[in-house]
Amino acid sequence: MNVVVECELEIRLVLSPEHGLPVQARLTYRADDPYAAHIAFHVGSGAPVTWTFARELLVEGVFRPCGEGDVRVWPTKVQGRDVICVALSSPDGDALLETPAGVVSGWLERTLRAVPAGAEGEVLGLESALAELLRGQHGDGVCLTDPSPSDEAVDGDV
Repeated sequence: MNVVVECELEIRLVLSPEHGLPVQARLTYRADDPYAAHIAFHVGSGAPVTWTFARELLVEGVFRPCGEGDVRVWPTKVQGRDVICVALSSPDGDALLETPAGVVSGWLERTLRAVPAGAEGEVLGLESALAELLRGQHGDGVCLTDPSPSDEAVDGDV
């Protein structure tokens, strides 16, 4: 499945409550990598800065605060507008971004039509691969039990 869902948008890099910078960005979702969402920030003339994180973070973050560590997402209102805030942390620094909620929600709906939530494993074939592995059809090199002798051997058993 080679479906790609993209969306160009302008986000706001928050510098302070009163000041922010507009930044062009692109949201990308690839059905062949169904758990991931990618956001590329076009900063300057060089290559874009890209972050990859779980699509589920954005899906949940549209409704309530979520995430821990490097990526946190939550909905809010700024000057009467519905926005999704994304906080990014890295060893190089932190960034707070505001994205238009409607644009992000619309993009997420398109990704969920391409690969519904909960169907990601089917797209990757995880269940069938696991079933095949457990059936032992991967050849002689796969051992699903411990071939070593038991440590609980009874005296005289060797």
